[in-house]
Amino acid sequence: MEILYEDTSGKCTRPARRGRFARQSAAPVNKQTNRRKIPAYALLDETALQAIEQQADWILDKIGVEFRGDQIALDLIAAAGARVAEQRVTFEPGLVRKLCSTAPFEFQLHARDPANTVTLGGDHVVLMPGYGSPFVTDLRQGRRYATLNDFQNFVKLTYQSPWLHHSGGTVCEPTDVPVNKRHLDMVLAHLTLSTKPFMGGVTSPERAEDSIAMARLVFGAEFMEQNAVMQGNINVNSPLVYDDTMSGALRVYAAANQCVCVSPAIFAGAMGPLSPAAVAAQTLAEAMVGIALAQLVRPGCPVVMGSFHSTMNLKSGALTFGSPEANLATMALSQLGHRLGVPVRSGGGQITASNAPDGQAMQDSTGAMWSTLLSGAHQVWHAAGWLEGGLVMSYEKFIMDLDHCGAMLTMLQGFETDAEAFGQDAYFETGPGKNFLSTQNTMRHYATANFQPDIPEGGPFETWAENGGPTSAHRATPRWQQMLADYTPPTMDPSTLQALTDFVSDRKALMPDEWY
Repeated sequence: MEILYEDTSGKCTRPARRGRFARQSAAPVNKQTNRRKIPAYALLDETALQAIEQQADWILDKIGVEFRGDQIALDLIAAAGARVAEQRVTFEPGLVRKLCSTAPFEFQLHARDPANTVTLGGDHVVLMPGYGSPFVTDLRQGRRYATLNDFQNFVKLTYQSPWLHHSGGTVCEPTDVPVNKRHLDMVLAHLTLSTKPFMGGVTSPERAEDSIAMARLVFGAEFMEQNAVMQGNINVNSPLVYDDTMSGALRVYAAANQCVCVSPAIFAGAMGPLSPAAVAAQTLAEAMVGIALAQLVRPGCPVVMGSFHSTMNLKSGALTFGSPEANLATMALSQLGHRLGVPVRSGGGQITASNAPDGQAMQDSTGAMWSTLLSGAHQVWHAAGWLEGGLVMSYEKFIMDLDHCGAMLTMLQGFETDAEAFGQDAYFETGPGKNFLSTQNTMRHYATANFQPDIPEGGPFETWAENGGPTSAHRATPRWQQMLADYTPPTMDPSTLQALTDFVSDRKALMPDEWY
């Protein structure tokens, strides 16, 4: 992370890579395939969008949001014109939207390797792995508590994939490290095992401060004063509550000019009413309040309007993922975020309630991912690895999801209609009744014309049956094993690495072990 630079163009300075990525080295962010060339789908018309925005204003005016235990946040909001009664805050219609207006509609999230710097907003699409799972699973060892080694493995796998543009945050919980020290090991892994953008700790304001301090050792305090290099995920305690942990961490990231992603978490029927319209309105209301607070701390602070929503099985009470109602809310929220003028984090990704990387898992994930990417979302969390409603990161599903990420990003490119695409010269080489396999047009494009999945095909039925009938999940196992075997860590200046490891050691020495 010793590389300091000034690059505000957002343009790739090295040739974009196409086709299958090299197995012996990490692939840089592909600056072509992470920009959409097909328009986002507009689900709702102007009348519907205005109705949702008016409902969000109604919630903030008549019901309000509570800030529990954070007097600093309450004082900032009161000074901006809100009505504060103890911990409850209400707003005149239009006030919160006005407070959000200083947030940038597009900004760069800088990486240690400038080739991996990404842009959030506009026509850009940034994918990242799953977040927050306490368990992991693979076909060799089964389901188990995640460890720091598992966390490091997923950072390495993410670094090697050209389809994931962001290293993520708590990709899985390293449960073999005390709770109060985990953030140090996780940020250290993101900074040393990858050169992609990452997320820091948010489980206390102090852990947020530690994360920012570590990033400053790598990027420099002066650079970070003007540029975002990391994100903090601020979860709203839906319905309509910010606790002092989340609002405190929000204020830390905003004061440091680092990206704040505000993510309400509404399960329809539990944390809010049942309909997609109600979920969208409440999500917008809760998110706008967090964005407004970030702007009050530091006008112009980069933000992302996030959401994490789901429906419930109203017979059993179990959560469902990839449902049509949740996917409709995802599409509506992208439109609402665009109207607010900030980048949008989707509520979807490749999410599922399935307990295994099976047909249900891929059906749920495909539905959620299609709606997410078609909606025009700018940042997609949980794009790889998610199982069991987020309780588990699966090594095999991670690889299966990577293939789907690549296919979806390829689809977002549309296709060309120029002379080369039509291949008229090939017709003169062949003629009626002849194949095009050996034409010059085919020879020019065969390596890059079609997306190539990374999981090997099963082959003819007879060969597949002789090999034991391996499913996609079985064929994914040797792939992730080979990726980890091939992993080569990115270089880092020795003095920077020493400063990081010393910081982690010194901070841990001051903390007693806390496991709960």
